[in-house]
Formats: sequence, structure tokens, C-alpha cells
Amino acid sequence: MTTPVAAEPAAPVRPDRHPREGVPAPSAWWLLLGGAIGLTASLTLTVEKIHLLRNPSYVPSCNLNPILSCGSVMVTPEASIMGVPNTLLGIVGFTVVIVTGVLALAKVALPQWYWTGLTVGILGGVAFVHWLIFQSLYRIGALCPYCVVVWAVTVSLLVVLASVAVRPVLGQAGTATRLLHHWRWSIAVLWFTAVLLLIMVRFWDYWSTLL
Repeated sequence: MTTPVAAEPAAPVRPDRHPREGVPAPSAWWLLLGGAIGLTASLTLTVEKIHLLRNPSYVPSCNLNPILSCGSVMVTPEASIMGVPNTLLGIVGFTVVIVTGVLALAKVALPQWYWTGLTVGILGGVAFVHWLIFQSLYRIGALCPYCVVVWAVTVSLLVVLASVAVRPVLGQAGTATRLLHHWRWSIAVLWFTAVLLLIMVRFWDYWSTLL
């Protein structure tokens, strides 16, 4: 009679603390489309800026009225940082977002540090957007339509990227983080509403003449 050989214990499986799930399709599509919208606006502004540099009397296509006027904004010091036009920064940033959207749609797994880093980068862009909003409303006294598009896209991209970045750790996050994640789009809508109201109040003397 043979003695049964005891089976060797299986090696313990080390669970992945933060498994990277696939990016939801709506988020991936918005990264692609939002990045494309922002890139188009940045490229258009760059072309208009070149025309304006070549011919100071050139009237940009986005000069719609005394308030909605790209030309009034392009010639100000706020249109560049240390000599680098803001539009070039937009071209680089939105190109990265587009590539990220393509990779997300292709189900390419990107590391957590990449999503965190991109979220921090877009957060810096949102902070810069708020500075530009203040300058446009209370210093320059004019709005660049394409810039307004970039503002809206940048804020919405922050909502999407932050949502993707926190998904792997959302279960272990605090109550405040979970609530912020749950109400993220409601907060974004409140932000858009607040900016619209600021624009209406700041230039009401002009808007009222159109009524």
C-alpha cells in the first residue's frame, strides 16, 4: 500500500493593490474629442497671430464685436508667457491629450503615474485658465472666442482625467473624495454658470445695447 504524497502548497498569489481597469468609453472619447477641439482652437489662434504679426492691420476672423475680439487679446502681454505664445502651449498640451484618448480607445493600459501626472498637468492648465479669465474680464476688457472654447474644454478635461485617475483607489478614498467624484459634473456645471454670469455682469453695458 503506497502512502499518498501530500500536495505542495500553492505559492500565494500577490493581489494587485490597484488594478488598472480599462478607461470607460465615454471618458476615452471625450479625451479624444476634447483634445481635438482644444487643438483646433489653438492652431486657429496661432495662424491668426501669424497673420497679425505679418500685417498689423489684419482683422482676425474671430473679431466679432468690441467685446468678442481675438485681436484685442492677441496683442496684450498676457497672450504669452516668457515670450512663448499661449497658443503653442495649447498645441503641445492638447496633442498629448489626443494621443492619450487614442491609447485609451485602443485599450492600451497606461500606468497609474501617467494618469496622475496628466491630471496634475491639466490642473495647472485650469489654474492658468482662471488667471486668463481674470485678465480678460478685468484687465484687457475683451474676450477671445477661441480662448473661451479652450477654457471650457480644459475644465471638462480635468473632470474626466481626475475621474480616471482616482478610479483604482476610489474604494479606499475618503468620504470627501467620493462625494467630489460623485458630484463632479454638477460642480463643473456650476463653474460654467458662474463664469457665464461674470461675463454677463462685466460687459452688461454692451450686452444691454443689443436687447
